[in-house]
Amino acid sequence: MKKIIISVNGRSMTATLADNSSAAALVALLEQGSLTYNAHDYGNFEKVGDIGHALPRNDEYITTVPGDIILYLGNNVCIYYDTNEWNFTRLGRIDNLSASEIRSILGTGDCTVTLSLAGETPVERVKTGTTTAATAVRGFDGKALDKIPAKGIYIENGIKKSRK
Repeated sequence: MKKIIISVNGRSMTATLADNSSAAALVALLEQGSLTYNAHDYGNFEKVGDIGHALPRNDEYITTVPGDIILYLGNNVCIYYDTNEWNFTRLGRIDNLSASEIRSILGTGDCTVTLSLAGETPVERVKTGTTTAATAVRGFDGKALDKIPAKGIYIENGIKKSRK
């Protein structure tokens, strides 16, 4: 199961994505980089915002629970901190937080939400296809280095290393 990080108000939550084409499309979008959008409080049960991209819908009648991440109308992502019922597409669910913890992180009023793939630091994105020094040694930005640097931090064959 794919995981994402939801960052709001300087705090982060991990969520497990659903197994559907909507969540897969979200992953494909996040593989291009983090996604930030403005979310508005709606009905005192969710934060909802337009992500600026249309994702495929897999709507079904759902009773949400706190922690649900829902796609609404194909381009809005809702993070629930209370319950609601409607025809929605489930994108995923926040891991291991209570309703009060989620509500506290989301805060009151509008907020800015950033979605990113879990484990998507430059180090973790590096994939080496060979073991030659020219391609197996990379900087933290993931770009191949011609040689091992005399000083600094680098990645060699997927392992973080440093030279002083």
